Amino acid sequence: MSPAIESKHQILSAEDELHWLALRLIPGLGTRRSVQLIERLKTPVAAFRASRSELEGLGLAGSVAQSIASGCTFDEAVLQQEQLREAGATLIPYTSPIYPENLRTIYDPPLTLFALGRVELLATAMLAVVGTRRPTAYGKAVAERLSADLAQAGLTIISGMARGIDTAAHSATLKAGGNTVAVFGCGVDLVYPAENRKLAGEIAEKGLVLSEFPMRTPAYPQNFPVRNRVVSGLSVGVLVVEGAQYSGSSITARLALEQGREVFAVPGNVTSKMSWGPNLLIKQGAKLVQEWNDVVGELDAGVRRRLASEGMDVLDLTDDDSVPAEPELPTGPMGQVCRAALALLKTDEPTQLDTLLESSDIYSSSEMIAALFELEMLGLVRQLPGKNFVKVWSGA
Repeated sequence: MSPAIESKHQILSAEDELHWLALRLIPGLGTRRSVQLIERLKTPVAAFRASRSELEGLGLAGSVAQSIASGCTFDEAVLQQEQLREAGATLIPYTSPIYPENLRTIYDPPLTLFALGRVELLATAMLAVVGTRRPTAYGKAVAERLSADLAQAGLTIISGMARGIDTAAHSATLKAGGNTVAVFGCGVDLVYPAENRKLAGEIAEKGLVLSEFPMRTPAYPQNFPVRNRVVSGLSVGVLVVEGAQYSGSSITARLALEQGREVFAVPGNVTSKMSWGPNLLIKQGAKLVQEWNDVVGELDAGVRRRLASEGMDVLDLTDDDSVPAEPELPTGPMGQVCRAALALLKTDEPTQLDTLLESSDIYSSSEMIAALFELEMLGLVRQLPGKNFVKVWSGA
């Protein structure tokens, strides 16, 4: 945490933190109503000091007003505070100087945020990359390439940590040395899905894990649509890579439009159900994306200037000449076999090993297998389960 961010965070005392937690835990007090209560009374301490009749006068239901007046959630709040400490997490209330301004402006901003990692990333320009949990090889490759390039251009890549496109976006950003934020649909001290435990740990160390749900909250299905509005609310824009027509990524895109955010989409194969969502978004006016500058060029002028000074100048992505060159193929006979193997592979459709070997009339099976291994080492080919291979999308 930077000294400036740390000094801002120290404004919240342990007692204040306890009151925020207790207010967050009041049953029946919705997100919007809780924020309205704070906007009227300024602090949760003032809310708990108010009488039931005063709280009802502010529009709260009798049962909710009674819960606040009785202070019935303080025991649970003490436990939450202990769990925050154990996890090394930070509570960021709605009135905190480090609460993201983008999120504060949405219709129903969270009363509190639970954060684990580099909270200074909340002050950066974020781009959401979202998509299906069951991506095609093409979708996964595109998500990885665009996330890495956009991160190197200075944007913080934000997503929901789900399987598929979300995971690809987070992983590629970290691999590229960029900043990433994962918004959980559970407590920040839990991991869902479980297979992303290692990735979650890396994000908590190098990026930021964020949630509006209290500690130890399980990943209930109803939490994820709620989570999606935070993903879009924090971002300057949402990029949809793959997803069905009525998928979670389409919901996130709709929320982004309602929140006044830019919506971007990667076009896909018209015969693939996973392309229906982004293709429909493009028909409805979303910006078509083929490479990173299609996104950056559409952002607000202030955001572009900020990226130019903080990101592109440092990472040297300001012109086409700075894009890393593709790895060179081996020379001699092996290079010829590699070129033949690449010519048989596609980026958007896996090819089974036996099909590859049968398709080659010139080279032996052992030569083709050796070439595939060489191409994997060069990062030009990826092996998928079941001995299937795809060409890695280069964006060129």
